[in-house]
Amino acid sequence: MPTLAVRVTGRDLPGRVFGELRHVHVAVQRGRDPDGLVPGDAAGAVWEFAVTVVAAPDGTLDHRGPHVQGRRGARFFYLTWGDRPPGGEFVMFRQAKLYFDDLPAGAPERGTVEGNLALSDARGAPLCGSVRPPTIIWT
Repeated sequence: MPTLAVRVTGRDLPGRVFGELRHVHVAVQRGRDPDGLVPGDAAGAVWEFAVTVVAAPDGTLDHRGPHVQGRRGARFFYLTWGDRPPGGEFVMFRQAKLYFDDLPAGAPERGTVEGNLALSDARGAPLCGSVRPPTIIWT
């Protein structure tokens, strides 16, 4: 089973303050947990993880691994936003959903793909909801 190396680079983070929250962080979600926490006021963020690519019974490609969410045919991964005060636990308040079916053709054969996106929405808030091209640029 081929492995796809996924790299996501985020820029334009929204800052650590959002509404009543004062310790905003973002991470890629692994299972139900944040992986690779980055403060909301960082200059940028980079996450790297591996995904296994398999052929589904109908011949389409399927993605599997600890960062993969969703059912076959609609796989995705999350960037998860949470408040994490010093010494405290991460409490998620929103997510951005990025879809594997948006990856460029040939990515599994090349074995690597990189996504680049701004992590703030048009109002300067933490990016959330479904994130599709051109909001994310996959190469």
